[in-house]
Amino acid sequence: MDPIRNPYAPGAGNPPPELAGRADVIGAIETTLQRVSQKRAVQHPILVGLRGVGKTVLLVKAREMAETHGHYTIEIEAHEGKSLAELLAPGLRKTLYALSSIENAKDKARRGIRVLKSLLSGIKINISGFEIGVDAETGTADSGDIEADLPEMIVALGEAASAAGKSVSLIVDEIQYLSSREFSALIMALHKANQRSLPLALIGAGLPQLLGLAGNSKSYSERLFSYPTIGALTEEDAITAVVNPSKEEGVEFLDGAVDLIMRRTECYPYFLQQWAYDSWNVASGHAITEKDVVQATEKSLVALDESFFKVRFERCTPSEKRYMRALAEHGTGAHRSGDIAEALGMNTTSAAPTRSNLIKKGMIYSPAYGDTAFTVPLFDEYMRRTIPNLEVKKRQRQP
Repeated sequence: MDPIRNPYAPGAGNPPPELAGRADVIGAIETTLQRVSQKRAVQHPILVGLRGVGKTVLLVKAREMAETHGHYTIEIEAHEGKSLAELLAPGLRKTLYALSSIENAKDKARRGIRVLKSLLSGIKINISGFEIGVDAETGTADSGDIEADLPEMIVALGEAASAAGKSVSLIVDEIQYLSSREFSALIMALHKANQRSLPLALIGAGLPQLLGLAGNSKSYSERLFSYPTIGALTEEDAITAVVNPSKEEGVEFLDGAVDLIMRRTECYPYFLQQWAYDSWNVASGHAITEKDVVQATEKSLVALDESFFKVRFERCTPSEKRYMRALAEHGTGAHRSGDIAEALGMNTTSAAPTRSNLIKKGMIYSPAYGDTAFTVPLFDEYMRRTIPNLEVKKRQRQP
């Protein structure tokens, strides 16, 4: 069929054509935005789940919803190379300058700009091409301590928004990459904003290890945030995600084709999109058959291996790759860390630094004490395809 009409194109910037099975999460985000607009206290939703479940797609939806409600939005993706303040600064500056053009908010917004200058000066951040042409607000947010300074910055932002009759939504992806102090600072900032009934929302997302980050932080984080779990779709919702977009184009996935896609993808949204896309391209008529899906599977695996999987694999050191191969040897799901170390010919203590590094990189997580699992669905299959069977075990046990 004509690939130009293919509704399933996967990859960055291509949301699924059917956002199936997420009505409850979208409803919770809608409630949060409404309450913030009314200056009422909220539990800020942070979406938790593995790679490929559609968290980022939901954040894009959240941003669109926030803008529909008239919110200013500040959107960032946390990563290991930049601090939270550095990531937030451009959005804070843009929002505060926009608020300063509203008559009732001029004074508050201009103060917020001065506080931002103080924040960046205090923690000694110099962003190339980034200028704030005002004097700093002396004595405010200039201590150099992010836990003390960020709350003052967020309160100044909230006061400016409140004076303007506006709301602000912070959209933060990959929260697990924040340091413990940065996450603590964010909690304290939102806690103060809630106490003052300021119109600020945070909608975030991250891998399961962020729950440990939250647990190690301020005790009131449990009251401040909700943590909706975003997982694989139910089979019913997965079928809807595959079948409905094609129907709109006059194309039908036959039952055998649908069943095979369900089995191969384990109902994870990103993989559903990839398999549907390749099956569409393989098919020659207006009915997509099981044979088409079989043929498309090879194309889907190659596409995933060269993009979705490889980009994560290449971030890892040789020792980290061996650890992941040992984990993959045990199959899908969570496995005891001691069993993984044994497969490497090591004891648990010796393998612990490598395991810790992989958790920091977002490659694995600990679903329960002493257990280890991949954060990327189907990654065990990829590791077995990429590194020959038992290579890690044999290599490590050679004298």
